Amino acid sequence: MRKIITSESVNVGHPDKTCDVIADAFLDEALRQDENSQMAVECAIKNDKLFIYGEATTKAKIDYERIAQNVLKEIGYTNNFKIIKEISEQSPEISQAVVKEELCANDQGMVYGYATNETKEFMPMPIIVAHKIMKKYDEFRRERSDFFADAKCQVSIIYEDEKPKEISTILISVSHAKNVESGKLEELITKKVIFPVLDEYKAFTLPSTKLIINPSGKFTIWGSFGDSGCVGRKIVVDTYGGVGRVGGGCFSSKNATKVDRSGAYYARYVAKNIVAQGYADRCEIQVSYAIGYADPISLSIECFGTNKTSIQEIENYVDKNFNFRLGNIIEELNLLQPIYKQTACFGHFGWDTYPWERIK
Repeated sequence: MRKIITSESVNVGHPDKTCDVIADAFLDEALRQDENSQMAVECAIKNDKLFIYGEATTKAKIDYERIAQNVLKEIGYTNNFKIIKEISEQSPEISQAVVKEELCANDQGMVYGYATNETKEFMPMPIIVAHKIMKKYDEFRRERSDFFADAKCQVSIIYEDEKPKEISTILISVSHAKNVESGKLEELITKKVIFPVLDEYKAFTLPSTKLIINPSGKFTIWGSFGDSGCVGRKIVVDTYGGVGRVGGGCFSSKNATKVDRSGAYYARYVAKNIVAQGYADRCEIQVSYAIGYADPISLSIECFGTNKTSIQEIENYVDKNFNFRLGNIIEELNLLQPIYKQTACFGHFGWDTYPWERIK
C-alpha cells in the first residue's frame, strides 16, 4: 500500500510557540526555587501585548514580567511589550486531592506514547525531518539580521507498506527583512537550511523531491504582529506529527503532577523501549488517570500487528520494568528539575537529552 504522510514543525517565533516557551520559562524558574511548585501559568500574545494568566501555588518569587521580556528579546523582538497579568493560587480542592501520603494525579485525562523504528530517533520520519529543518533554520537566522524567528515547515513522505520510501515535498515559509529578494531567499534557504538536513536522508531524497519555499511571496510581518498566539495550540507539532494519537492536553506551562505532561512523557518512554528492545516495529500506548489517584485507571498497548512476540509477553515486559504510578514517573524521569523551557520548541520527543528518551 502506498500513501503520503505529512507533518509540520514551527519555529520559536511562531506566536503559539513563543507562548509555550515563555510559559515553560515560568515553570523552570518556579522549580529552581521550589521543586514542589504547582504551576499552570499560561500566556497569549497579540501585537505588542502579552497576557499572562493561570494558577501558581509555589514558594518561589517569580518576576513574570522580566522573564517574559527576556524571552521575547531572545526570540528577536526589539520592541517593548505591554504585559497584563492575572494569576491566582491553585484551587485548594485540587491540592488536597493531589498532595496525599502518595502523590496523585492532578487531573483526569488520557495520554498517548508512540514509537517507531523507521528512524534512529524512534520517531515518525515526517515530524523528525521537519523539526530538524526548523532547528537548522533557527541556527541560520540567528547568525543574520535579515531573517526573523517566525517560520514553519511541512514535510511529506511517501510510504510503501508502512515504510518510508521517498521525501515527496518540503514546504517552508520563513520571515525576512523587506530587502531580501525572493530568488536570494530561495537560494539561501535551500543551500543553508534544507540541503544540510537532507544530507542525512540521501536514501530518501530523489530528483523528484519538490521544494516549496515561501509560496505566499513576502513574509515580512511576523510573530505577534502577523498572528495571535497562545499556549498549547501546537500539540500535534509537540508530539508525533499526526501519526501517533494525542490525548488532547498540552504540555507547556504544566509541572509534573499534571499527567497531561508527565504521563505522556512516560508513555513515550515505555513505547520507545518496547520498540528499541525489538518487541515491535511500532508501538502506541494509551494510559488514563483520575484526579486523586496514584495508579492509572487503564493501560493499553497497541503494536499494529508489527509485534515480534505476543502482546502478553510485551505486557509482562512492561509490568516487570515500568511503573506508571505518578510518584514513580516523577522520580524515575527526574521531573522536578528546571528542564522544560528547552522542550517547548522542536518537539518534546526524539532528542536524546531528555530523560524520557533513555533506553532502559
